[in-house]
Amino acid sequence: MQRAAHIVAVDDDREIRELLSKLLVKRGYKVTTANDEKELRRVLASSRVDLIILDIMLPGKDGLTLCRELRASTPIPIIMLTARGESTDRVVGLEMGADDYLPKPFDLMELEARIRAVLRRASKDRDGADKKDQKTVFRFDGWTLDAGQRQLYSPEGAIVDITSGEFDVLLVFAERPQRVLTRDQLIDLARGRDAVAFDRSMDVQISRLRKKLETDPRNPQLIKTVRGGGYTFTSRVEREFAASAPSCQQ
Repeated sequence: MQRAAHIVAVDDDREIRELLSKLLVKRGYKVTTANDEKELRRVLASSRVDLIILDIMLPGKDGLTLCRELRASTPIPIIMLTARGESTDRVVGLEMGADDYLPKPFDLMELEARIRAVLRRASKDRDGADKKDQKTVFRFDGWTLDAGQRQLYSPEGAIVDITSGEFDVLLVFAERPQRVLTRDQLIDLARGRDAVAFDRSMDVQISRLRKKLETDPRNPQLIKTVRGGGYTFTSRVEREFAASAPSCQQ
């Protein structure tokens, strides 16, 4: 019998915690709630957790700071909940390493769709890519993208820290170099049926990829914006099969 995914909902609003718990339990998830960082840390220390729903406005340490600290120590996916009207918090949350965000008040069906999408991407990280890509390695401009291990190696052979969402987008580019891909195409190809309409996180993921891949992220040469069209991956890509990726340099 498949284990139910364990979700921790972190929010200082008791009604929201109870609402999330009731909704997700009905959908077959195991749910634990936490009021603040201390309660979350206790759950993480004693249980296997598959996803964290994290509110930005928390007592004590705020959600953005907590998200950054968690991302530095654990690969557990994080969905941020934001209450403010401005998009700044959402962008900052993604920059801190969150896998997705949802503004309050949120639609329960949209939240469930985002949870499924994030868990699906995390499952790909654990289980490896689809069989057709398990032994595929892409090389471009000195970089190496190992589809089987879901890892990115720098030209120096070092493993580059990359989120699941960023990896999926880069893999789409590597599979379709020198083609113009619209934002909607990127979302569909990277996330498939679990894509959420009007998802703006794609723009942030591309921005983060540029910071990791480009010599000058403000003047990108590898991932270029096509006015009115979308994005294009300009590099020539070599595809290899059953080749081992370079070892990480210490």
